[in-house]
Amino acid sequence: MSAGLPSREAVGPRRIVHEIDDFDLPSFLAVAERFGESRYGYVVTPNVDHMIRFHESAAFRALYAKAAYILLDSRIAARLFRMVHGIRVPVCTGSDLTAALLRQVVRPQDRIVLIGASSRQAGILREQFGLQDLRHHNPPMGFIDDPQAVARCLEFAEAASPFRFCLIAVGSPRQEMIAQWLGERGRSLGLALCIGASIDFLTGAERRAPAWVQRLGLEWFFRLTQNPRRLAWRYLVRGPKFFAYVGASDVVLRVAHTSSSPSASGRGSR
Repeated sequence: MSAGLPSREAVGPRRIVHEIDDFDLPSFLAVAERFGESRYGYVVTPNVDHMIRFHESAAFRALYAKAAYILLDSRIAARLFRMVHGIRVPVCTGSDLTAALLRQVVRPQDRIVLIGASSRQAGILREQFGLQDLRHHNPPMGFIDDPQAVARCLEFAEAASPFRFCLIAVGSPRQEMIAQWLGERGRSLGLALCIGASIDFLTGAERRAPAWVQRLGLEWFFRLTQNPRRLAWRYLVRGPKFFAYVGASDVVLRVAHTSSSPSASGRGSR
């Protein structure tokens, strides 16, 4: 296995390989708590939609190749991986991870950078978790296609470095692009996390599915009923592709190490 590459293609028939870290929520919380502010790394949390993009886009696979940690965000994917490949992959959803970090790990004086979400949501987080040093930047819609807007976003995070955590909530693949660019520019220190809609759940902008619905792997259906116009294409048209892709892929579970260093589990770090 090539160090630092979460995907590869076999010689002969093309097969995509998903490499996922063997962390559940409690074990990764311990890693995140110790990560520190002397180096930079970023976390991706692939769900089914992300894994479809992973199959279809070499550029997206390149974003994952630079990630320090890859945590599975989908119980459906976990069940399919077990059925098709006979491998148990732990689930550590981005929403659960974000909430647990803020409730159990982050101290009031820690510097937290939030990219995305509204000013109102940032204010709710400050009050809800007693955050005394939350730095918030909400880039405009379509910013990823505007070099100046991208530069302002990156420079905002870099000006706040070193940070304990940088929460990037601008949707995929934009959040992974920002996380990778921060690493490439080499001016940021701390752990960045690509967290999708986690802030919406924490601040009440969206309702999270009840725990029993999550356990059944039906959170996608709950979200669909809440916002069918926005999510119908993703879940009903695009989503079924994953069933075919599972059989055309391989899964590698990377052994979790007790060390907080990305290099300890096969990835390089700056």
